[in-house]
Amino acid sequence: MDDDNRVLRRRVGDAEARRANRRWWDADADDYQAEHGHFLGEVDFVWCPEGLREADARLLGDVAGRRILELGCGAAAAARWLAAQGAAPVALDLSAGMLRHAARAADRTGVRVPLVQADALALPFADAAFDTVCTAFGAVPFVADSAAVMREVARVLRPGGRWVFSVTHPMRWIFYDDPGEGGLTAVHSYFDRSPYVEQDEHGVATYVEQHRTLGDRIRELVGAGFRLIDLVEPEWPEGHEGIWGQWSPLRGRLFPGTAIFVAEKPAT
Repeated sequence: MDDDNRVLRRRVGDAEARRANRRWWDADADDYQAEHGHFLGEVDFVWCPEGLREADARLLGDVAGRRILELGCGAAAAARWLAAQGAAPVALDLSAGMLRHAARAADRTGVRVPLVQADALALPFADAAFDTVCTAFGAVPFVADSAAVMREVARVLRPGGRWVFSVTHPMRWIFYDDPGEGGLTAVHSYFDRSPYVEQDEHGVATYVEQHRTLGDRIRELVGAGFRLIDLVEPEWPEGHEGIWGQWSPLRGRLFPGTAIFVAEKPAT
């Protein structure tokens, strides 16, 4: 198989996506933390490459005393920040490699939170176990049936609880993942939901990321019983010259790179 067939867009089921992404994040955990760990911090909650912090945005509301689940926690910097604010967080991730970094960071900082290795499609918690569920680029973009994730979150969330998640802004899927001028020309249809897939020489997926439109995400939320409170599209801040993958000052000043959905489970 040539290199042109190693990266493509094709349909992928949840089982294949789960295997691919678990292996990917286990293998990439060290490199990911080496590259992005400083930006994310060890006891901090950064929503996106634009650098929006929960300390400033307060999208979760008052977290003190709240039972909070962080999905796709990675090294769990956000969960540790929540603990430092007086919350009672639990950090969950599919990748043992990322949770290994979470455990090491707990040793370094002295801020410890429960770590759980599990699939976002089958959360190992009782109904209404949490006051808040959140994730910064975790879980949601990596499963084929993201509507099922919304339903699982609704199940473990108490009535009146809040669900906040950030993902790559759907319009970014129109362009190549290029932080330079090559990433300013539209080349894909916004309406093509085929996931981005990297695969090996045998055609086995090694990394999978899903695409949904803004309307798709809203329908997933509404279908799971949520009420959409806000849709935040962080602007690229002045003085931020960092590049993270396809995020860059050049692109960030022209169109959004991140969408943050703020939703609530009705109290009745």
